[in-house]
Amino acid sequence: MDKETKREIILDNYQNPTNRGLVEDATYKKANTRSSSCIDNIDLMMKIEDGKVVDACFDGEACAICTSSTSIIVKSLIGKSVDEAKNIIKNYQNMINEEDYDPEVLGELNAFDEIYMQPARKNCALLSSKSAVRILDEVGK
Repeated sequence: MDKETKREIILDNYQNPTNRGLVEDATYKKANTRSSSCIDNIDLMMKIEDGKVVDACFDGEACAICTSSTSIIVKSLIGKSVDEAKNIIKNYQNMINEEDYDPEVLGELNAFDEIYMQPARKNCALLSSKSAVRILDEVGK
């Protein structure tokens, strides 16, 4: 993916985030992740039925990297089994942390494959994935 495409994906998901806005529904699991070093504060909600992420949404105050990565994570997880969702998140976190990962499972999340070059932005890119892990692990119990 070329730099311009990455930029367009990140900007589009920042300006027009997918499923932004929380729901009042007790069947959704909710997790909050807040950065200790910047403004990023994201609530992530997922509805999981029969081992599948049937819906996800988020809200909060965050920078462009955090907002866009959350938007793409939400899109990437909807419709996936819990195991598939965990695999996507694991590969995404590995990519951000410069560890082995499979780019084939990440789709638009590959737009963040060079974020490691900006160490201060790594936490922004990882914030919502931490909430996703907490929710997915809770469901797996």
